[in-house]
Amino acid sequence: MHTIFGIPAPLLFGQLLLGLINGGFYALLSLGLAVIFGMLNIINFAHGALFMTGAFAAWGLLNYLGLPYWYALILSPLLIGLFGLVLERLFIRRLYGLDHLYGLLLTFGLALIIEGLFRNAFGSSGMPYQIPRSLSGAVNLGFMFLPLYRGWVVVVALVVSLATWAVIEKTRLGATLRAATENAALVQAFGINVPRLVALTYAGGVALAAFAGVLAAPIYSVNPNMGSNLIITVFAVVVIGGMGSILGSIVSGFGLGVIEGLTKVFYPQASDTVIFVVMAIVLLARPAGLFGKTA
Repeated sequence: MHTIFGIPAPLLFGQLLLGLINGGFYALLSLGLAVIFGMLNIINFAHGALFMTGAFAAWGLLNYLGLPYWYALILSPLLIGLFGLVLERLFIRRLYGLDHLYGLLLTFGLALIIEGLFRNAFGSSGMPYQIPRSLSGAVNLGFMFLPLYRGWVVVVALVVSLATWAVIEKTRLGATLRAATENAALVQAFGINVPRLVALTYAGGVALAAFAGVLAAPIYSVNPNMGSNLIITVFAVVVIGGMGSILGSIVSGFGLGVIEGLTKVFYPQASDTVIFVVMAIVLLARPAGLFGKTA
């Protein structure tokens, strides 16, 4: 069997693939957090619960309505995005202009409520969600077998992440969003409905979390704890990339996923803490994060 640095090649590349998959989820979730923080200045601790809700929406569409994965991939983000609009209208918009602590406490409470409701309704044990037939099976790359669905997750996560970056950084809509965060009154004077724009921004960030939840459903069991198990790591990714930095979220998400995967091969004992070690080192060298703006 061919080895690399004394490690069997299938094991090394398998962990690298797993790291890219986790990196894709880190990137999508941290991207949603960065959008919400960068545009609304809210630390959305409910993001993990909304990721979980997206997975449950996909599961519910299949089991109750018979709608397969490809429909869920579109409908679940839309449904959870609408739910995000309701949350923004009822709760989040009352916090604009207040200290970050208020947003953190409110969204943490919302996360506990959402997870508790799902735990009471479905229990804590995971429920399977079948991989779509068109993406089942694997392809032999010579050095490893690549499961088609896992390859699909990596590709679509990267494409959606880059598309989000392009919309925010390279389009007129993105320029309007950035201007609204800097001077909402001026943007409002040009006839743009800033409150509606802000609400749609929050819904868009929530929809990204739900989209990641649908992608994760066939890989991980659908359970109420799947978001809470991930959200602390995702916040570390956001801090490393730079709070509010779109590009930082993408680069640090995929990069840290790969680092975590390779750590499981070379030093498994550190795999659960390596991201936080990287965060400590980055903050010591650059407190604003790798791509964050210094004051």
